[in-house]
Amino acid sequence: MSNSSSAITDAFSLLVSGDAELWNIIGISFQVSTTAIALSIIPALVVAFLLAYIKFPGRRFLVSFFSTLLSVPAVVVGLTLYLVLSRHGLLGEWRLLFTQTAMVLGQMALSFPILVAMGHAALQSSDKRAWETARTLGAGVFKTIYIVLREVRFGLFAALLAAYGRILAEVGASMMLGGNILHHTRNIPTAIALETSKGDFAQGIALGMVLLMLAFTLNYLLHYFQGKEGLVE
Repeated sequence: MSNSSSAITDAFSLLVSGDAELWNIIGISFQVSTTAIALSIIPALVVAFLLAYIKFPGRRFLVSFFSTLLSVPAVVVGLTLYLVLSRHGLLGEWRLLFTQTAMVLGQMALSFPILVAMGHAALQSSDKRAWETARTLGAGVFKTIYIVLREVRFGLFAALLAAYGRILAEVGASMMLGGNILHHTRNIPTAIALETSKGDFAQGIALGMVLLMLAFTLNYLLHYFQGKEGLVE
């Protein structure tokens, strides 16, 4: 019990004292995940919009495909990209393996299906008359798309929060693609796995606290915007 209390006390000390190594890990984690989300959001919204509003051959297959990708484990995504980026892989000449770029690619692959599936669900639930009315009143295509997206903005924001939370906490793909290199590719989940395996629980607990605070914040925002969406409806 005393060892556990000591580890928790040390964890608080690391957070409050501004431990350079700890905050470097936190910074890398947020930098990589934010980059991955920023690069994924617009293409994912385009795909979600096309699946919701445009009828074309194979549309149902693509909807099912993206829904299936939601259940693919992160380690499988990591393994697939590892084989592609490894020295003898398809993109081996790019030498991206064990870099932050590789981690971004892995997290994009994880977040993209979430953004598409949840974005598609939000757009499907919207009133299709908004599109027809806007077009009838002479609005251009891009302005009409803006009107429709604004109509379901809370659902889209929920998709963004869900995807961001997923990639910040995943460990499998980041470990395989980043290599868990200190000051370079070591993020919060991989650092927790490493430090816990070494018996250094203080840093693991401190980083776990950061993830818990993040999870609480994201869930609070998710419920808040879902409530706002209900009020709008």
